[in-house]
Amino acid sequence: MTFSVDTDARLTTVDVTDQIAAAVPDDLESGLCTAFVRHTTAGLVVQENEPRLRGDIESFLGELVPDEGHAHDDLDGNADSHLRAALIGPDVTIPVENGQLALGTWQSVLLLECDGPRTRTVSVTTVGD
Repeated sequence: MTFSVDTDARLTTVDVTDQIAAAVPDDLESGLCTAFVRHTTAGLVVQENEPRLRGDIESFLGELVPDEGHAHDDLDGNADSHLRAALIGPDVTIPVENGQLALGTWQSVLLLECDGPRTRTVSVTTVGD
């Protein structure tokens, strides 16, 4: 199953937990759910969906990786986006228990946009009993 996410800023986070949860088949009692973003300048992370923390994540990555001064910028000007996404990674795997994502109380799945605004595609695959 795939779904699209529209982002509205160059560096931002979007909660995609509900879209991923909706992809878990009703008859899957126990197993694994993997979500994968099909882009080299976006990532997925399990983290708390709190607005100030989301802003902190965005600020941290912005400070950690400078916007300019990278060799790839000579090609298309978005090396910072690739580097930030490389730190986060393109996927998350979450256990499924009793037909539900087995996330902790404060855990959500956030798509991290590093080169927006864009439309992103996320693939969700499940395995199990």
